[in-house]
Amino acid sequence: MKRHPALAFLSRDHHHTLVIARRLSRATGSTTSEIVRDFREYWVTDERLHFRVEEELLLPTFAAYGDPSDPVIMRMLVDHILIRRDANRLGSAPQLKLLRELGTRLTGHVRLEEHEIFPLIEETLPEHELEALKERIQKRYR
Repeated sequence: MKRHPALAFLSRDHHHTLVIARRLSRATGSTTSEIVRDFREYWVTDERLHFRVEEELLLPTFAAYGDPSDPVIMRMLVDHILIRRDANRLGSAPQLKLLRELGTRLTGHVRLEEHEIFPLIEETLPEHELEALKERIQKRYR
């Protein structure tokens, strides 16, 4: 599905997230330390910014036109909390179960955003607001 340009940066981030999620879901004892290292790098350089942009720009803009307590919006925010929690739990000896759960959670979160959240936002926001949102998001990614 073609995304509105306002959501293109966020949608492109999802590809990298899915690559990392797949690796987390397939972690083994011998790959754990490499995957944790790669996830931490991804988390610091990409995903934290992605979450902030969604929480500080995308959702407040949506809330001006749509229901901020919509169940899919609430699920998105809960996902953000749980993903942050799991990222913080990755200590020096993370358990395979946690890595795999985090991978599954990330995959489900991307699907939620791509299949439910982004279409909802595209349908709800008027074109002029989507264009203004695009500019604000691009500034954050520079």
